[in-house]
Amino acid sequence: MKVFEALRWASTVFKSCGRDENAGEILLQHVLKMEKYQLLAHLRMELPEERQKEFRELVRKHAAGVPVQYLTGCEYFYGRKFFVNGHVLIPRPETEELVAGTLERIRKYFSGTSPLRAADAGTGSGAIAVTLALEMPALEVSASDISEEALKVAAKNAELHGAGIDFRQGDFLAPFFGEKAFDVIVSNPPYIPLGEKEKLPDVVKDHEPGIALFAGEDGLDAYRKIIGQLPMVINSRALAAFEIGDGQGDKVKDLIERAFPGAIVEIERDINRKERMVFAFLHGESS
Repeated sequence: MKVFEALRWASTVFKSCGRDENAGEILLQHVLKMEKYQLLAHLRMELPEERQKEFRELVRKHAAGVPVQYLTGCEYFYGRKFFVNGHVLIPRPETEELVAGTLERIRKYFSGTSPLRAADAGTGSGAIAVTLALEMPALEVSASDISEEALKVAAKNAELHGAGIDFRQGDFLAPFFGEKAFDVIVSNPPYIPLGEKEKLPDVVKDHEPGIALFAGEDGLDAYRKIIGQLPMVINSRALAAFEIGDGQGDKVKDLIERAFPGAIVEIERDINRKERMVFAFLHGESS
């Protein structure tokens, strides 16, 4: 079997089961340890029997629903490679917009203020924390996750990219109570209502960690917890940045304004015009 034949076969398999027909390229790149341009330059190369076997097995697993990223062990975020496995949520492009918006507002709200401390609550793969640390080296970044296994992945990613991050195990911001005060809090928490589980693609609901996806009957439990924790860990002026589900903007805004009556809250849409981010400039005492 030649490379082009393997790709054609995988495309047929994936089309028949409703998967992305181009996933075969990513899987074969992984098997052959090639970049895309290298793969395309070797379309007539004969695949060794062992590589054929490995490729067929990966195609079978993805056809059955296992995400491509868990099969290759990585995903790209903000132009950087991040390790992922079944213990962490796969980084999404929408979350890159959250990071970009956060960086923009840090520069706007804290111009000339140094040093600054930021916390990524519920870090998962560490993509947000690592990216903030690399994009803004003057930022002192901490990150938390309740999952010990997720923190192992995050620490591996921080080491890969040379990012110095203080990782703590615990429930969102709880590990920092009485120890640190932050200027910036960022979080992409679970926000899918439990009742919507069956509507999700099987690659998501059956393989990505439920603890990183679902947050109670209305999807707002994580926001309630984090917003309730904020007074224990923020400085007198702080920026809070959340990823949200479409349609949750006003609800999260209301939760913030109830806790911080003087907050300036912005709801932002992503590139697909869906509500995706809430940014809040907090000042003064919470209620």
